[in-house]
Amino acid sequence: MTGSEFENTLIDGIYEAAIVPESWPAVLRDTARIASCREALLGTVLHDEARLLGSSPEFTESYEELLRRIPFAVNERAQRLLAHGRLGFITDDDVFSRDEIAHEPVYQDILIPAGYGSGVATVMTAPTGDTTIVHCERSFAEGTVDGRAIAALDRLRPHFARAGLLGRRLAMERSRAASQALEMMGLPAAVLGLRGHVLDANALFQDLIPSVFLDRTARLALAYAPADDMLANMIAGFSRRDLPQPVRSVPIPAWRGTSPMVVHVAPVRGRARDVFSFAGAIIVATPVAAGAGPDAGLIAGLFDLTPAEARLAAVIAGGHAALRLGVTEATARTTLKRILAKTGTRRQADLVGLLKSAAGPR
Repeated sequence: MTGSEFENTLIDGIYEAAIVPESWPAVLRDTARIASCREALLGTVLHDEARLLGSSPEFTESYEELLRRIPFAVNERAQRLLAHGRLGFITDDDVFSRDEIAHEPVYQDILIPAGYGSGVATVMTAPTGDTTIVHCERSFAEGTVDGRAIAALDRLRPHFARAGLLGRRLAMERSRAASQALEMMGLPAAVLGLRGHVLDANALFQDLIPSVFLDRTARLALAYAPADDMLANMIAGFSRRDLPQPVRSVPIPAWRGTSPMVVHVAPVRGRARDVFSFAGAIIVATPVAAGAGPDAGLIAGLFDLTPAEARLAAVIAGGHAALRLGVTEATARTTLKRILAKTGTRRQADLVGLLKSAAGPR
């Protein structure tokens, strides 16, 4: 395959990857090949939150670790790239002197020891406010990427930009389709961004604003304060896979004239996370009907309880003593504390009221 044929095939691959995100690693490997680099990276940045996809899982993990150690907002290499202003690819030599590289921690402590340190990259800003970065990397010892390779990358740049716009539009449509599909099932649902703000919400979900949900600028909130504390902890974990993931079901008792319900938060992970989508989770509200109280299996599913916790909760909801389960008073007391924490209730009487209202979804 000639150079022009290879480049044309790569351009086709760029547009295909915008529709089929699983194709990006292969496209990035070919992009790195054009630049005579080892690896390549596609990143999107919004409000200092970065989404990364690399030519290999190892390279993606390396850069995610770099950003954990030196966040994007204070990463000198990234910030100089953003500030440079050239509508094309630039190298490290365009933004750093050799003396600066010799004293810059991101090079000396991270990149060069890992076998990298010589990069070529470009920045493209979208009307939506987010920024797309295409970045190729090789070892510092291999020197600066030459002008011929930069010219070839510059020819690809407008195609990456258009593919980015297409990818963003498709990501928005997928979010809208997800919330509307849940509406057809009778479920109030919304898609949240990485910071917890609403990207899209169906009509059933909007009907719960502001009685149950508060659509604030910073993030979606719950009107019931104890439940909102739990939701805030979930949102904090959207973009931090290194943090322990909290409970993802939030019970809301009947209050201020509203019916009791459980809010379930399903994080967007793995292949569901398109690099152009800043979706953090899908949130679904399931109203519950009054009844004698659910069985242990339903309780476990609604509130993410362990089997032992669910059995004790069911016994308590039925008005029976914990001794019925054959556990000691001390064990029952410890288990009850965990149940109260997970269900967002503070007293056993509140817990009983919540469980009796949770006989099953409408």
